[in-house]
Amino acid sequence: MTAAGGTDVRVVVMDVDSTLITGEVIEMLAGHAGSRAAVTEITERAMRGEIDFATSLHERVATLAGLPVSVLDDVRGEMELTPGAERLVAELHRRGWPVGLVSGGFHELVDPLAERLGIGFVRANRLEVVDGRLTGRVRGPVVDRDAKAHALAELAATHGVPMARTVAIGDGANDLGMLAAAGLGIAFNAKPVVCAQADHAVLDAPLDAVLVHLDAPPVGSPGA
Repeated sequence: MTAAGGTDVRVVVMDVDSTLITGEVIEMLAGHAGSRAAVTEITERAMRGEIDFATSLHERVATLAGLPVSVLDDVRGEMELTPGAERLVAELHRRGWPVGLVSGGFHELVDPLAERLGIGFVRANRLEVVDGRLTGRVRGPVVDRDAKAHALAELAATHGVPMARTVAIGDGANDLGMLAAAGLGIAFNAKPVVCAQADHAVLDAPLDAVLVHLDAPPVGSPGA
């Protein structure tokens, strides 16, 4: 596989909530439903790995039942990119490295962000809407830990890049599968359980600080 950087092209997949953006979209949605405190508590338990992601997702989304679909426009306006996110994505594009977003959040919110950044590969959950209101359920399979790892492998296979040349960036327990599967797993502003299992941890820094690790020669190679 050749690209702007030659045969050393890498595939990079990122989490969205608290990685590419500064907050958790489910909590933003819950703020409009009056359930933010309960949802935040469930999110924290899931991020620490205390409950499985699918269970936590269903519990949190259930609190959104009855919200008008227009709330999605409100939350899109509340989402903020993490400092350094645009610089990182622009640099990856410059190198010709395929970039994907894999999110436990929702296509309805992630897709416009991906389009803005020029990212064509997105895997996320979908909210069920009936008669213009959220039902409190999701449609289709949940994007959990295993689904994220599978998405990484899918994007790598699409571009003919070996898994050893893949990079995963995330912050929560739901990212551990893809961090382990990737040739390079980077924990970004992550929980201790995630930092302990990643190849590298980037803390209290802009997102493009991960480039230091992307550019380092693999362990055991000449110059490493």
